[in-house]
Amino acid sequence: MANLLWLQGGACSGNTMSFLNAEEPSACDLVTDFGINILWHPSLGVELGTNLQQLLKDCVSGKIKLDIFVFEGTVVKAPNGTGAWNRFAGRAMKDWVSDLSKVADFVVAIGDCATWGGIPAMAPNPSESDGLQFLKRNHGGFLGKEFKGKAGLPVINIPGCPAHPDWVTQILVAVATGRAGDLSLDEFQRPKTFFQSFTQTGCTRNMHFAYKVSTTQFGQRNGCLFYDLGCRGPMTHSPCNRILWNRQSSKTRAGMPCLGCTEPEFPFHDLAPGTVFKTQTVMGMPKEMPKGVEPLAYVKYSGAAKLAAPKWAEEDMFVV
Repeated sequence: MANLLWLQGGACSGNTMSFLNAEEPSACDLVTDFGINILWHPSLGVELGTNLQQLLKDCVSGKIKLDIFVFEGTVVKAPNGTGAWNRFAGRAMKDWVSDLSKVADFVVAIGDCATWGGIPAMAPNPSESDGLQFLKRNHGGFLGKEFKGKAGLPVINIPGCPAHPDWVTQILVAVATGRAGDLSLDEFQRPKTFFQSFTQTGCTRNMHFAYKVSTTQFGQRNGCLFYDLGCRGPMTHSPCNRILWNRQSSKTRAGMPCLGCTEPEFPFHDLAPGTVFKTQTVMGMPKEMPKGVEPLAYVKYSGAAKLAAPKWAEEDMFVV
């Protein structure tokens, strides 16, 4: 039996809603089939008031063993580092996060806010929000660069806005069943199982990307969303086109460009006004190349690809 405690800081509850819609395995499967005992969760916990305070204190003291500490949302430190803007169970939430992280075997950050700060940490960051172990690409975050859970792993980051429910439940199963040692983490402490490949992998529009056939409207069936609508699929690590949302679709399959929500920079607020859904260019060249593509090679390839595009690649460009 693995005891799991889930708390929420500065967030919209989107990752909780995603978690509760998990199917493989479901949230119920975690309890019935994989031996996870959910001590408390913001949407599931029954303890209130002094009973909840005592539960948290018992976890901190070690009276109740804390195997997995899950945190959703940012660590709010405002005003002036006190954390008073986000109080919970009688004290600043950041103080609970600090104490519980020290006693937990594993610490898991769910969603962009908990992993890199997400939307609340956008400049000028009035809430002084921080991710657990990163602030955007800066390693350190609230817990510090050297932090490791009692089992020896740093914070396990499961980003996304929200994170796909199956990423969450499958990682929790791996941790709860003693297979956390098999988790290989990338430089941003994301499990490579889910975040080694790019969102473009499995995209049904790859043939259009290859022939540089672009779409200019949301919802169009054919055409690549990268060139004119700013799709970040070639620069984003996620399995969104391999592990489909609701078992049937993804943003790009529905005609919506990938927003890069599993990367530390999300949301990409440094773009020029009105150009969120447009690839940034410099002298006609994408400002940011798809990973692994050299600029000179891109120029040569894109010209040849456009000339070689078959007729069928530009047909059926209707809005669904």
